[in-house]
Amino acid sequence: MCRWLAYQGTPIYMDQLVYEPEHSLVHQSLEARKAVTRVNADGFGLGWYTERDTPGQFHEVLPAWGDENLRSLTHHIQSHRFMAHVRSSTGTLVSRSNCHPFVIENWMFLHNGQIGEFEKVKYVLQQKLDEPLFLKRMGTTDSELIFLLMLQLGLKKDPIRAIRITIELICDALSEKGVEEPFKASMCISDGNKFWVVRYSSDEEAPTVFIKQDGANIVLASEPLEKSRDWKAVTPQSILTISSDQVVSHSI
Repeated sequence: MCRWLAYQGTPIYMDQLVYEPEHSLVHQSLEARKAVTRVNADGFGLGWYTERDTPGQFHEVLPAWGDENLRSLTHHIQSHRFMAHVRSSTGTLVSRSNCHPFVIENWMFLHNGQIGEFEKVKYVLQQKLDEPLFLKRMGTTDSELIFLLMLQLGLKKDPIRAIRITIELICDALSEKGVEEPFKASMCISDGNKFWVVRYSSDEEAPTVFIKQDGANIVLASEPLEKSRDWKAVTPQSILTISSDQVVSHSI
């Protein structure tokens, strides 16, 4: 499965998290410690917010550890809120359009996990999208479809409700098709001002998410970036709302 991190707080250069820690995201792309798949070499992506209304983004299909553009960008770009993702494909193509994070307007989304036997429910889930959102689908991943479904179901107005309804919709579709493989998801979503972080699995073996907080400076990651007791596991079957130094947990 994929690995990801997200940061909010005092602006920092992105390489301070992507490269510098002992178990940085680039290190995890070579040797993940808390995932079924140890190597995550099917592309990577960055998304970052600045004073602009919409976030910047960079996607590439090369392994993260060998890309000099990634090293240069993270060394020179400062941001107060950003996400980074290294991908291990669960069956879809290795392409830029399938790399996370996904961006629509001011919203950004990334995901680790999968919808079990996705091809069996792909059609019925896609049919839930109105045409304008359906036409925004650029790739073939279940992750991008999850993001679009959340937008369809009211993410901009009530994120917690939209996340819960989307999870319920996916689980209902799996049940109707007789799919026994679970829906697994660790997700991070932002509108440029807040984070919503999801840790969920329909079989209650949710992908890992950890949080480290120092006031309003907050790091989220699939795995701790270094050995420190400051890292705390996010509770399974929950959604975190993060706004400045406030972290509120909601059950799923």
